[in-house]
Amino acid sequence: MTGRHRLTSVETIEEEGAWLFTVRDSHDENTEVLLVPCENPEGEAVEAWVNRCTHEAQALYREGVGAVIREGEVVCPKHGSTFDTCSGYCDNGEAAETSLVSVDIEVENGQVYLVDENAQFMYEGPSNDDGGRTGPSSTSHLQL
Repeated sequence: MTGRHRLTSVETIEEEGAWLFTVRDSHDENTEVLLVPCENPEGEAVEAWVNRCTHEAQALYREGVGAVIREGEVVCPKHGSTFDTCSGYCDNGEAAETSLVSVDIEVENGQVYLVDENAQFMYEGPSNDDGGRTGPSSTSHLQL
């Protein structure tokens, strides 16, 4: 769908903790994508995941709040499941034994580029439609 598109810098993602943008996917729908820092012994690393818990259509990054990341894991605000920022894998809670949907990116000279053939960059920030995802409701016993 698209060529290479510059998104942001690794420094910005590290400073903000996460970065959200919207793409047009292969189904011609707007999809939010979350960029998160990933600790990598080989140098700077960033991963891109569809901004949706695998258990329910709960956004992991919420406007005005951002994404809660603890000890290298993204926390689902609804049920408290945690996803590894590097692999997207969850080994606990309602989403256990699942992985977040990845989006192809490249990091070059401190800059992050969208290179996924099934995603066309639309704009920085959240989707203008809710895409069926739920709002920031929470049934978790965790205090975020």
